[in-house]
Amino acid sequence: MRNLDPTRAKWIRFRMGLLCGTMAIGLGGFVSSAFRVQVEDGATWKETAENQRQRRLHVEPKRGAIYDRNGAALAASVEVPSISGDVVEMLRGIEGAPAQQVAIQDLAVRISAALGLDPNDVHAKLASKRRFVWLKRRVTADEAQAVRDLGDPKKTPRPVKGLAVEGEGRRYYPGRDLAGPVLGFVAPDGFGKDGLELSLDEELRGRAEEVRGLRDRSGRLIFSEGTTEEGAFAGHDVQLAIDEGIQHVAERELNVAQRTYETKGASIVVVDPSTGEILAIASVPGYNPNDYSESEVEARRDRAVTDRFEPGSVMKVFTVAAALGGGTLKPTETIYCEHGNYQVANVTIHDTHENDWLTPTQILAKSSNIGALKIGLGLGEPAMYAAFRRFGFGEPTGLPLPGEAAGVLRPKGRPWFDVETANASFGQGISVTTVQLAIAMGAIANGGKLMEPILVRKISDTRGAVVKEWTPHVRREAVPASVAKTVAEMLTAVVEEGGTGVEAAMTGFRVAGKTATAQKVDSATGKYSEDKYTASFVGFVPAEKPRLVVAVVLDEPMIGHYGGDLAGPIFRRVAEASLRYLGVPPSHSAPKIKTVTRNGDPADATLAAMKIDGAGGSAKGDNGKPDGKEGAPALAGVVGPPAPNGVRVPDAMGMGARDAVRMVGNAGLVPLVEGTGRLVKQIPSPGTPAPKGSSVRLVFEPAS
Repeated sequence: MRNLDPTRAKWIRFRMGLLCGTMAIGLGGFVSSAFRVQVEDGATWKETAENQRQRRLHVEPKRGAIYDRNGAALAASVEVPSISGDVVEMLRGIEGAPAQQVAIQDLAVRISAALGLDPNDVHAKLASKRRFVWLKRRVTADEAQAVRDLGDPKKTPRPVKGLAVEGEGRRYYPGRDLAGPVLGFVAPDGFGKDGLELSLDEELRGRAEEVRGLRDRSGRLIFSEGTTEEGAFAGHDVQLAIDEGIQHVAERELNVAQRTYETKGASIVVVDPSTGEILAIASVPGYNPNDYSESEVEARRDRAVTDRFEPGSVMKVFTVAAALGGGTLKPTETIYCEHGNYQVANVTIHDTHENDWLTPTQILAKSSNIGALKIGLGLGEPAMYAAFRRFGFGEPTGLPLPGEAAGVLRPKGRPWFDVETANASFGQGISVTTVQLAIAMGAIANGGKLMEPILVRKISDTRGAVVKEWTPHVRREAVPASVAKTVAEMLTAVVEEGGTGVEAAMTGFRVAGKTATAQKVDSATGKYSEDKYTASFVGFVPAEKPRLVVAVVLDEPMIGHYGGDLAGPIFRRVAEASLRYLGVPPSHSAPKIKTVTRNGDPADATLAAMKIDGAGGSAKGDNGKPDGKEGAPALAGVVGPPAPNGVRVPDAMGMGARDAVRMVGNAGLVPLVEGTGRLVKQIPSPGTPAPKGSSVRLVFEPAS
């Protein structure tokens, strides 16, 4: 710059200095910003970067299983494929809104064809342009393969990106409708609905977790951090006290009874009286939790715990027990039963049979209302009410099932009047549940101890460690052991000759129990109905060392209505099969009961080999003969008048199943139907004398 004009050289030096200064300031600012970003604000920017490159994966835990007492699965979770989509990935490389709209329309058509969906519904989901959207959940194997083919370049010239086949848990019930109302079901959102699935939902469902993972450009998971061990947050397993074998027998018997007697509903509870464990609890109509959406809401109700009903004569057991325990009644005392008619205040009480002097045992065996009310009035309202409460009536049993009813003993805030005390003594004006009856009768069977009912035995985690366990627990003493033993012995007379429960008697075992036939209140009139009844039988066996308590309740049977005739045989068949299943040998000292001789096991014949066909159904033993009294098949050739307490088989030939069953039932016989259509054969034949309560085989064939 020596050759330059001094003025110009000075200007050049000024500009160079200005440029260098500007660059120095800029570099300083850059370094300062870099320091602030990387050092001072480094933690914040690092978190932002991590959020951009990581994905939060919502891991739904595997739902715990439900097992019976022997480890048989009643409810389990299986993995089924579900289809999800990343719309952003599907549209990658397609620029402009018009082009993307055309692409979405094409994708909706192709995806809907593979999954069998409405294209409009698929289009609406894709139009959201979200990174994750469920296209169809719980698909079939064919649908999953069709989706894989859509994304395979080897199978389609225009593969669809962003589709994913993901495993998702689905609840499966191996027994189909076995214990359906007890188990409940699981909705698509993963939450339990009804039954144990609802009440134990928190334990079964486990805890959901979020796992951070790295996904590549295609959205595939290439790395994850945090807890990924499935068992760390999986749901707990539940073991029930229910025995699958006994539950199966109980449900089959109820289904047969519902078809034969055309009941509105029915329930049965089988309890081990020494522990309070519920071995079976069933109600009909039932449903299949695998297809719960196809069932009626009414069928999902567990009638054994939710339905209240007037128990009728079975309450006489607890009235007598209370009086014996209170010292107002002696076992050998005789009570005048007024020849079948007795007035309390302005109400006249009737007995079905006219009786005069009866002992407490005879009052139970003949089911005398008048005898029971005199015992109740002699005990007094406060003492009888307190005794019923000691047996667990008027309070929930505490089972982990939703909607359990407590029953009703008396209007709140006031004691019973004399008429109400009289009615309550034989089971009118109060309401109970089937479970309450079973547990209360268990207190008679086990020596006077009211047990805490056990439906769930234990809850354990995936490693097998017990989280919670239920063991036998005595709630309180209902009556002294000596009183319970006395009443148990009295109840054996109910199933012996002259009692109301002879149909419940078993060969090789002494049975103790009580029948009940209770009129239902007509909701329209507020009075007792003339044609709507609740028939029940509650008992235990063997009477000396009880292993089972069985409570059977039939709601509004159309064919007959007496508890001994309808519920008694159900008790017998369930108890026979269950005792054989449990390996309980018959007692040689037990009285022999006259029953039909059948090939195979007498306890299982009407269950294991039974066929149900058509509207009328079919019930046939394993040798093709009806299930009835001894000698019933041979009655076809008998002539002459019917034996005492016997009837003639009515002529129902040519009738439909409903009319024929009703006619035979009204004659005091038990109809066993086979086939559908019109009646073509009766065994025994029409007009044949037969013992009341014996079976008549009705064979139906379709009209030609």
